[in-house]
Amino acid sequence: MKNESNQDRREFLRNSGLLTGGAILSSLPFGANAADQPNRGYHFSVNDTIKVALIGCGGRGTGAAQQALSTKQNVKIVALADAYRDRLDGAYKALTERGLKAADGSPKVDVPEDHKFVGFDAYKQAMALADVVILATPPGFRPSHFEEAVRQSKQVFMEKPVATDAPGIRRVLAAAEEAKKKKLNVVVGLQRRYQPSYRDMIKRIHDGALGEIVGGQVYWVSGGVWQKPRQPNQTEMDYQMRNWYYFNWLCGDHINEQHVHNIDVANWVKNSYPVSCQGTGGRQVRTGKDYGEIFDHHIVDFVYADGTTINSQCRHYEGTYSRVDEMFLGTKGKIEGMEKKSSALMGYNGQPMYTHDAKADGNPYQIEHDELFDAIAKGQYKFADAERVAKSTMTAIMGRMATYSGKVVKWDEALNSQIDLFPTTLAWDAMPKSLPDANGLYQIAVPGKTITV
Repeated sequence: MKNESNQDRREFLRNSGLLTGGAILSSLPFGANAADQPNRGYHFSVNDTIKVALIGCGGRGTGAAQQALSTKQNVKIVALADAYRDRLDGAYKALTERGLKAADGSPKVDVPEDHKFVGFDAYKQAMALADVVILATPPGFRPSHFEEAVRQSKQVFMEKPVATDAPGIRRVLAAAEEAKKKKLNVVVGLQRRYQPSYRDMIKRIHDGALGEIVGGQVYWVSGGVWQKPRQPNQTEMDYQMRNWYYFNWLCGDHINEQHVHNIDVANWVKNSYPVSCQGTGGRQVRTGKDYGEIFDHHIVDFVYADGTTINSQCRHYEGTYSRVDEMFLGTKGKIEGMEKKSSALMGYNGQPMYTHDAKADGNPYQIEHDELFDAIAKGQYKFADAERVAKSTMTAIMGRMATYSGKVVKWDEALNSQIDLFPTTLAWDAMPKSLPDANGLYQIAVPGKTITV
């Protein structure tokens, strides 16, 4: 890089607290801006290496780390953290087996044993070694991890969703405000926001190509995901952590963990968030104790301030019709299939008004990392995804509240809910709040009886 570019990066790192000597002291209070602090715990020498810590070493975290390494910048993975050693070791093996090298010939995955951290507090130590953190644990941990990343003044890539309950959403919203004040880039893995076909089509929708949006449907209907059998002498905390998808404090139900993608597209198209919702759901197919406490289907009507209703459907039934898609109706036409090779804005006469040519489109999972690390390398503050994604996550949580309770749920009451799903204590021998009965069955929400707000 030219000297001028190095100076720009030096100023950016100084103002963001990112200098690679660079751990902000653990005593730095949440909300303090590193640029306003004395030179405590960091220095101002700069090189072009962007150091990354991976927090959460499962499949998606490992994939995100590989995408970070595949950007054009000089990115190095320097620390790994996970609650489980076997997950950490699996990620390390997957990341090193490609043998990626930096321009100077050094390995792009440089994680010595003392940079591998295991346990519930491992994330704090790993973050302290990095400029950028990738947050990819189960979403129940996202609020505390994002708070710590902002407290340490780190640039962030984090996976969706960003919480599992309203108290967690409020924490993320507060941390998002701090990230803006510190000018920390935050990208969240709702990759449709970085997919060229969605960007193109939704810009045209916002420019009036379909007229006024008067309705729509969003879908994630599929066969469901993995499940891991209970092991002899396994603690309840360990069992729920290994099967995190089936417990609301960790996952938030699949309307939150998975369907948030499509719900976010609805909010994007409407350029707003619902004011209320009502819905129905339950367990019809995945009814056994192996499926924890979540529903296997949710159907929700989200109502926006202008009266528009977007219908949301998600389910986990094996051997049934699958659809992951969004469809919207306007006064001039409609659109569906924005993920397809060539999606089209269609007139009600059956003729396309515009067709997106996706031949040159890149991989959106890669694009979100390409754009984040390009901004970091150039010393630019460009991305502030956290608030938007927190509100789309809250939309999904509000939908769960409606299907679990059978009630109409309003945005303000949902966001201000005091129901905290997170365990009081995090330890392998501690008990989560949801526990099985003598038959190994967990309490399932009953519409009309369950209180969710």
